[in-house]
Amino acid sequence: MSQGFTLWFTGLSGAGKTTLADEMVRIFKAAGHRVEILDGDVVRTNLSKGLGFSKEDRDTNIRRIGFVCELLTRNGVINLVAAISPYENVRNENRARIGRYVEVYCGCPLETLVERDVKGLYKKALAGELANFTGVSDPYEAPSAPDVALDTSRMSIPDCTGKIMNKLKELGYL
Repeated sequence: MSQGFTLWFTGLSGAGKTTLADEMVRIFKAAGHRVEILDGDVVRTNLSKGLGFSKEDRDTNIRRIGFVCELLTRNGVINLVAAISPYENVRNENRARIGRYVEVYCGCPLETLVERDVKGLYKKALAGELANFTGVSDPYEAPSAPDVALDTSRMSIPDCTGKIMNKLKELGYL
């Protein structure tokens, strides 16, 4: 059985986390790997139902995802997490807990995020109509030392996935 690892995509809403995680799932499945995706929105609906958006609830949500990834990683599964994960200390807790962990920072300028936002959430948050919106009215701590940093406003999906694959090979995970 191959060893598992966790690819943790962090970044603001609309930065491309889910898009890139979905593409990585396709790549891994095509290569015959066992893979799971834990998308922040899906996890909140199922595993973390009832949690709000306070700092404590956000931390609990990210710790729950980390716990699931720890279990799956040690059982040879490749995990892809696409969750804002706003606080660096909890991401670092998960790195320590999981071990085989690769943090992928999806960076993107606010102007691009507003343009990509089909639900209009950024416009509402910037107008003060939406409280606790990460990156506008709630903090987001960008990783100080991500394993992979991507500017999703300038890089194509193939360029992003190529950079991720190169890092995984460099680490000996693939």
